[in-house]
Amino acid sequence: MSTAKSIQIDVNIMGQSYKLACKEGEDRALQEAASFLNEKMCGIRDASKVKGTDRIAVMAALGMAIDLLSTKAHDGPLSGMSMGEVKQKIQSMHDTIDHALTPQENLF
Repeated sequence: MSTAKSIQIDVNIMGQSYKLACKEGEDRALQEAASFLNEKMCGIRDASKVKGTDRIAVMAALGMAIDLLSTKAHDGPLSGMSMGEVKQKIQSMHDTIDHALTPQENLF
């Protein structure tokens, strides 16, 4: 019975370095995922007035989640919804996040 060896890799997301652990042989996939996330987060930062890494990360995660859900079978949580309705739902989530995080911005 063999167990996969754990290794550490360094990734960079929005100029911040992170040391991540993964199983040996999974490092390439993790590097690609980090690169994809970096592109999404930098794109959001550069295309909008969004401030704060946490808010950018949440918006990127929501965007990627909707992409994932839209590729799933029609029996998923978004079944029967048009793309316009999905976009409206995402905008509503963004508004909720903005409302929740605004008081935190005033602390800095």
